[in-house]
Amino acid sequence: AAADGLGSIAIDTTQLNMSVTDPTAWATAMNNLGMVPVGLAGQQLVTDSICVPGFDPSLSMMTGITPINPMIPGMGLVPPPPPTDVPVVKEIIHCKSCTLFPPNPNLPPPSTRERPPGCKTVFVGGLPENATEEIIQEVFEQCGDITAIRKSKKNFCHIRFAEEFMVDKAIYLSGYRMRLGSSTDKKDSGRLHVDFAQARDDFYEWECKQRMLAREERHRRKMEEDRLRPPSPPAIMHYSEHEAALLAEKLKDDSKFSEAITVLLTWIERGEVNRRSANQFYSMVQSANSHVRRLMNEKAAHEQEMEQAKESFKNALTGILTQFEQIVAVFNASTRQKAWDHFSKAQRKNIDIWRKHSEELRNAHSEQLMGIRREEEMEMSDDDSGDNPSKKLRVDDSALAAQAYALKEENDSLRWQLDAYRNEVELLKQEKGQLFRTEESLTKDQQLQFLQQTMQGMQQQLLSIQEELNNKKSELEQAKEEQTHTQAMLKVLQEQLKSAKELAEINGHDESQAN
Repeated sequence: AAADGLGSIAIDTTQLNMSVTDPTAWATAMNNLGMVPVGLAGQQLVTDSICVPGFDPSLSMMTGITPINPMIPGMGLVPPPPPTDVPVVKEIIHCKSCTLFPPNPNLPPPSTRERPPGCKTVFVGGLPENATEEIIQEVFEQCGDITAIRKSKKNFCHIRFAEEFMVDKAIYLSGYRMRLGSSTDKKDSGRLHVDFAQARDDFYEWECKQRMLAREERHRRKMEEDRLRPPSPPAIMHYSEHEAALLAEKLKDDSKFSEAITVLLTWIERGEVNRRSANQFYSMVQSANSHVRRLMNEKAAHEQEMEQAKESFKNALTGILTQFEQIVAVFNASTRQKAWDHFSKAQRKNIDIWRKHSEELRNAHSEQLMGIRREEEMEMSDDDSGDNPSKKLRVDDSALAAQAYALKEENDSLRWQLDAYRNEVELLKQEKGQLFRTEESLTKDQQLQFLQQTMQGMQQQLLSIQEELNNKKSELEQAKEEQTHTQAMLKVLQEQLKSAKELAEINGHDESQAN
């Protein structure tokens, strides 16, 4: 029977049977079944703002029952539920074809199953046998727009609403006794049991809605990530002679140096250096090296600013320490007998606590200031120790070594330039080949002669630099010999001084004995 006209709806046909706990109240309600209810202005089942216009506005209710709001919480459009320990008092509902009588207010509320996600379908059991689909629609369309009613051959049906919150209003009718017209026949009455139903269509729509919300959330997160993502660095152009010339100009500009040095590093890592472009890359590397002096000057300026900041901090700390000393002196004067006796016990306690706290802070600041002064004294002692003759010799040795290293670097750079010129000469020879001697070949010969002359000049420069390097090495050896000689003389003088002191002590001792 459940499969007859139910389609995709899974049902639960268990009917709710309630026991009467208050026979007197229930008998009073049953006696009124054949009577016209007392004409009191009742409360509308739902408000007109929720678009449920089906109920008769002149609803009546039983005598002695106070009207309540019959809406049950659903999707946030209904008020909160009443407390569970207070019985829900419901009204009599009049429709055109039937009348709905409320359940005994002293009975427990009807039980319901767990609400499925996205539920828009309700199971309605306990219908009268003579109830038709039109009567069911007349009763439940007051809860909202109905999209489908599937009635079984037995006394139950499934109703699908347009929105989820309408299900909560239909659940409110659970427990009502339904009577068709004014008949007292058993087939024309029944106790309604309304419960949540699990339908595949509801679940599918709920899943589609969740997927749509998830897509919107992913899109929102992606837009937020794209907005917060830092911009990509600009693409580095490929090497060409024109770009290299522009880069060389940028390397000379302090404001564009950081960008230009990145491009230069990328070109070198890509392997753009070859025989033809070696000289151009060497000039760009030389331009990069020229910024070392500027960076050292900037570092010195920042160090000077740091020293000034240290000095201002030391002066401020000295002023703070002076004020702490004054505060501690005030506390010490307050603890003397002359003033101490006039304070109360609580005041003495507070003054003692304040004095101890101020002394701790003063000692901490004093230690910090002493530490700064010790660091300055250590720096001064390091500067004084630099005046020793042995350290001067070490400085001279280091300067000579640095000069020798610089000469060696320059020698290597000249040798690399010579190799580059030789490579260019070989390339020119290869390009010349076996062509006839024309004016171009003559100019190439002149270029070769010029290059050969420049090579000879560079060789002479290289020889002169090597001679200077040898001279510097000889000077360095002479300086080392002089250093060893002076150290030996210093040792001899120390021994002579020591022997003279011993002789003086012996003579002084002899004179004292003679006296």
